[in-house]
Amino acid sequence: MGKVRASVQAEGIVQGVGFRPFVYDLAHRHGLAGWVFNDARGVQIEIEGSDEHVAAFLSALSSPPPLAIVERTQVRYTAPAGYTGFEIRKSVGGEERLTLISPDMALCEECRQELFDPQDRRFRYPFINCTNCGPRFTIIEDIPYDRAKTTMAPFEMCPDCSREYHDPLNRRFHAQPNACPTCGPQVQLLDNTGAEVKCDDPIGETLCLLKEGKIVAVKGLGGFHLACDAANEGAVSLLRGRKYREDKPFALMCRDVGVVEGICVLDDASRTLLQSKERSIVILPRRPDAEVAGSVAPGQGTLGVMLPYTPLHHLLFSDGLASLVMTSGNMSDEPIAYEDAEARERLGGIADFFLVHNREIRTRCDDSVVKPFRGEATFLRRARGYVPFPIRLPQGGPSVLACGAELKNTFCLTKGDYAFLSHHIGDLENYETMRSFEEGIELIRRLFQIEPEAVVYDLHPDYLATRFALKYAGEQGVPKIGVQHHFAHALSCMAEHGLAGPALAVVMDGTGYGEDGTVWGGEFLEVTLKNYTRLGHLRTIPLPGGDRAAKEPWRMAAVYLDRIYGRIEKVDIPFTRGLDRGQWSTLREAIAAGINSPLCSSTGRLFAAVSALIGVRGMINYEGQAAIELEQMADQGESGEYPPDIIQDNGCFILDPDPVIEAVVKAIKKGEEPSAISARFHNSVARGIVQMAIKMREQTGLSNIILSGGVFQNHLLMGRTWDLLEGEDFQVYIHHKVPPNDGCIALGQAFHAIALQDS
Repeated sequence: MGKVRASVQAEGIVQGVGFRPFVYDLAHRHGLAGWVFNDARGVQIEIEGSDEHVAAFLSALSSPPPLAIVERTQVRYTAPAGYTGFEIRKSVGGEERLTLISPDMALCEECRQELFDPQDRRFRYPFINCTNCGPRFTIIEDIPYDRAKTTMAPFEMCPDCSREYHDPLNRRFHAQPNACPTCGPQVQLLDNTGAEVKCDDPIGETLCLLKEGKIVAVKGLGGFHLACDAANEGAVSLLRGRKYREDKPFALMCRDVGVVEGICVLDDASRTLLQSKERSIVILPRRPDAEVAGSVAPGQGTLGVMLPYTPLHHLLFSDGLASLVMTSGNMSDEPIAYEDAEARERLGGIADFFLVHNREIRTRCDDSVVKPFRGEATFLRRARGYVPFPIRLPQGGPSVLACGAELKNTFCLTKGDYAFLSHHIGDLENYETMRSFEEGIELIRRLFQIEPEAVVYDLHPDYLATRFALKYAGEQGVPKIGVQHHFAHALSCMAEHGLAGPALAVVMDGTGYGEDGTVWGGEFLEVTLKNYTRLGHLRTIPLPGGDRAAKEPWRMAAVYLDRIYGRIEKVDIPFTRGLDRGQWSTLREAIAAGINSPLCSSTGRLFAAVSALIGVRGMINYEGQAAIELEQMADQGESGEYPPDIIQDNGCFILDPDPVIEAVVKAIKKGEEPSAISARFHNSVARGIVQMAIKMREQTGLSNIILSGGVFQNHLLMGRTWDLLEGEDFQVYIHHKVPPNDGCIALGQAFHAIALQDS
């Protein structure tokens, strides 16, 4: 056997996840000499030994530790250097940064066992972690990922922790947050004035307070949660009132899967998602006899549930509590609080007590939210557990900054073929959210040394993200590229699936800026990476009162009835009997005069109109409430449909919902069940989409079709549409890596800009 030396550059999530100890152990098992160290691109390895053992070593690199992801390796063979042993060398920096950073991950099973082992020196220590779990993204300041560049820097390790940290055979080798009760962060219980609650066991005292019905703000990985006993109706109602959150469901954290099974319907896919290392909030069907307070999710047939993911969470369930409300620590429409002083100021009127700790959070990060669809996850919100792991693009190109949309904002920075889609920022409506947006951009830009060569933005001139993009491009002297909202939706799905187009796309959402001066939201497109053609759309209708119509679905119901029947007074149903005729008369005059009543093709507003018509929701308290409740009430076994219509105007296909609305009104007059009407309406929209898709295919010859937009968070609609499209031999693409809502916009914007810049 000949002796060879291989130089290996490993890239991906390979720092702070036990990759170097894995390499060290692997080298010793194969009798190889050399070294390994972290650098600014990932991990560099040199191994020397027999060609057979070197080959076996290289093959084994493809099965790394649990949190490591090896994106690619480069191997170069050189002459043997005569190494006599294998060592882990000190990390080095560098100019070119391609190292990926692990997201924050849930407590691993080994650490959980130590947490509850009375013989272990970390017994009940709420910051236990190792290279297989714990905080990463939310504590990092810079790379290479070493302790000095995290918020753990102030905590000097004790001799015992230091020995673990420097032992290549220990699972805490170079675990940057490594700590113990002697040397690490500590918890503290405060009242809502900021005064310390004197007690021997702050966590035990917190458990008592929660059982008494108190509301506690708990500092976690990426920010504060507001917690209370989920079975205590008084506590949950009090939290809802103090938070000014009238109806929007609260997330739950349950002690274990057994508790979840008692309140929700679980299948194998849901169980896998719940127990994954990402520990997202999972949207699940609620059992009718679920032992949770009614105020947790009023009017909902689902619950958003997660399992404990930090040692502190596990300790909160160590003395009898089964489930806790664990909702974001904020007032409605604000970003999650993550700094201690900020939290006391913003949450002091909500929480009775604060369970805090002295490990600083560098970057606020909400919980991710997923919803199972036919065995796979679909995102409603992509954040903790997934960010900052990038989405791999099918091709590289110039670095760009894409600023996303106004609602459910994310931004995206690219480098090579990596797209770093940010954590969920939220709705850009206030200073705090904009500060989070700007700080997030600066952090990702600095971590990966990205200098944008172009800035991308939504065409809506009033979006704060758009204004920021135009200002940033001017200051940096780089090109600015505008991308139509629904085109960006389609592009994001193409980026996920590595599609270059052309393809068909159905994009359905609330509203987006249209290039013809109307508000778009029900779009049928032909798309490539560089451009799109609008082949069709939902028939336009006035949006009475502009954005106000989104919060008052009754307006959309009324405007549809006026158009179909000439005058709403001709329709005698419960909705029209309860309508404020004077208010509607004023709005009707405004529509006729063209005052604040832009034409829109919004599918979201169509769903809201039907919700109001059948008495589900005439006013909403959170975005999408009318459509969500309409979906949840639908009779899943109903297969009937109402006849949609398609007309053609100047070569553009127009899906006309008026016949569907007429059929809904007739069903209401007949006294048919709202659950059946809702189901038939969903079936009708799905049928209309497919009829439009067939016409688009006849025109273009294309059978690949993308479904995107916030309306497709409605899994009843998506499932019916998917089945009908597949029945017509379409190849259907949906989102699995990013949300279909506006959280995907930045990825699509970036994908388009790279294609333009690369040409």
